[in-house]
Amino acid sequence: MAKGYYKYFNRDISWLSYDRLVLQSAKEEDNSTGEMLNFIAFHSSNLDEFYSVRVAEYRRAAYGNPHMTEVSNPVAMLHHINSIVSNQMLEAAEIVHSTLCPKLLEQGVSLHFADEPSDPRHVKFTRNYFEREVIPYVQPVLLGKGTLVFLRDNMPYFVVKLFARQKNGKISSKTDYSLVKLPTSGVPRFVTLPDIGDGLRHIVFVDDIIKANLQTLYPGYEVAGAWAIKISRDADLAIRESIDYDIAEEIRDNLVLRKTGAPAGFYHDANIPQDVLSCLKKNFAFAESEMVVCGPYLNLHDLARLPVDKGYSLHSIGQIAPKRLMTCPSMLDEAARGDFMLHYPYQSFNYVIRLINEAAMDPYVTAIKVTQYRVATNSAVVNSLIAAAAANKKVTVFVELKARFDEKNNLEMAERMKAAGIKIIYSIPGLKVHAKVALIERGDDNSRRTVAYISTGNFNEQTARSYTDHGLFTTDPDIISDLRVVFNFLETHHGKIAPEDSQKPMLRKLLVSRINMEDELQRLIAREKEIATNGGDAQITLKMNGIQYRPLINALYEASLAGVKINIMVRGICCIVPNHSFSQNIRLMRLVDDYLEHGRVWAFGPDGERGVFITSSDWLNRNMRSRIEVAVPILNSALQRELMQIMSLLTSDNTRARTIDENQKNIPVERLQGDESVRAQRDMYNLIAKWQSTQDEHATLRFN
Repeated sequence: MAKGYYKYFNRDISWLSYDRLVLQSAKEEDNSTGEMLNFIAFHSSNLDEFYSVRVAEYRRAAYGNPHMTEVSNPVAMLHHINSIVSNQMLEAAEIVHSTLCPKLLEQGVSLHFADEPSDPRHVKFTRNYFEREVIPYVQPVLLGKGTLVFLRDNMPYFVVKLFARQKNGKISSKTDYSLVKLPTSGVPRFVTLPDIGDGLRHIVFVDDIIKANLQTLYPGYEVAGAWAIKISRDADLAIRESIDYDIAEEIRDNLVLRKTGAPAGFYHDANIPQDVLSCLKKNFAFAESEMVVCGPYLNLHDLARLPVDKGYSLHSIGQIAPKRLMTCPSMLDEAARGDFMLHYPYQSFNYVIRLINEAAMDPYVTAIKVTQYRVATNSAVVNSLIAAAAANKKVTVFVELKARFDEKNNLEMAERMKAAGIKIIYSIPGLKVHAKVALIERGDDNSRRTVAYISTGNFNEQTARSYTDHGLFTTDPDIISDLRVVFNFLETHHGKIAPEDSQKPMLRKLLVSRINMEDELQRLIAREKEIATNGGDAQITLKMNGIQYRPLINALYEASLAGVKINIMVRGICCIVPNHSFSQNIRLMRLVDDYLEHGRVWAFGPDGERGVFITSSDWLNRNMRSRIEVAVPILNSALQRELMQIMSLLTSDNTRARTIDENQKNIPVERLQGDESVRAQRDMYNLIAKWQSTQDEHATLRFN
């Protein structure tokens, strides 16, 4: 079949399908209150980032450079996105009102949602609270009076409709409009009201306290109504990708400008009157393609801080200790015995910190090299690296300053490390370094080998508690050699334009984007295709956060046509269109549950017998074209089995998993009568604990 017949989903519409699944997950009947709140909050924060990045790009294309996007009509795409998002935001408000509030009421909590407290005691309390606590933080400004008003990024406001009181006491027929910025600091978003003896704990949004007392702010006016609005601004930093500029200084200068970016989306309460909306369009020059309809409350991600008992949470479960590491005196020496792997958050990321701490004190360690993409605030990893530098180890850290929304924190941590004597290498012009790798250089004899750590997730102990990831500890000489090549590339090309394809280094086992990753993936897929063509059992199992890159998608389509069975678990963006003649052997799944599925795994052949990899890389255009990514083969057969058991469990989920259909709908996995319930993330604890409880030296046999 000619490639011209292949179909692809738009990446951003596909991502919105994922975010709707996040929202729908809030309605699962067996959710605890905390789980429901987390899903609603996550959906809200996802959309904020989506508008400031992806929608902003469409807007720049629509009103600036139309070649910035592959979409032929960016204005039409903006309208399409806003329509989808408006429906989701209204659905979110309905879920809070119809699902969350009744659930809270069962727990004795009355969350007032779109209804102000009516009990006189509560009314008196909110009036006093407003005058005592809130007034210092609200700033009413009349519109159209010659005052320049700047709407701050993602800050909620009330637009207030007013009628002036005339000297004779009558109300003017002329309408005035005003803005009130709602406080985001100084006072809590949720206020607990006094006990009135009805057996309930009453909680209100501070928004409603302000709305109920607006008349106090406008003594010369009659308040006719107030509606929530906010603006999302373009968060792209105009970084000059050139050797002529100091990247750190560029980041510092541009961070100041981020909050003043061009509008990407304008959110407004669905009940806002047309005359009020027209006033806002006139005052702020909003285009129709920027309008997003929402419920009465903005920034629902604040619900994660609702002061109630959150109930059961998987995040509170203890982590499974690997027996091999519990009793070993040295992780460095243990790694020399054979490869081992950790699976976060089911197992603790503290072992990575322990490894670096041991390296700092080990007399045979000469150097430590690490990449950092998103580093935790007050990072324990950074503290360990500083300790290593203080112990006279040669420490080199490549810090990716262009990690969006983490630029400031990464810069601060980099400056702290630099002050401690660590060699800091900043971003390469034209590339982002997304690989998650570390190299601890040690002696070369059998007992004191150099140790490599390669992971699917960041060196971030905070996200390691809520993101699923895999980390490999290895002393394989070929992998060590390849990793030295990668770090040499990062060091020698610091401050220079990234090399062209003609300058590719030779690698033995690692797959590295822009060097050999795409070619090797094409080869691995083609091998399965050939096996299927010859009547063999050909399979591909993939798990990633996003799939967009058409050359690899086309290779999967062609493999599917040849009969290769392809199972794909993709969290977010997925441009593959299933259920067509060219994709009939491709099964697409999503899994949204307690943890964020983040680990990337590629497996080829039945049970991965022809290759299993863990990697930092998705199959998005950026991963293949403009990032440095690393994939490492899992060479030990027992570790391969571990990963394939994990993949089997994930793809067997019939509780929270969904299949993606040809209309981008998330279809619940059918559970036949008699089928055992499988909830992969919760069952994962049992699976990993079973490995650790095996007393036949599971941890030793696989390293011989």
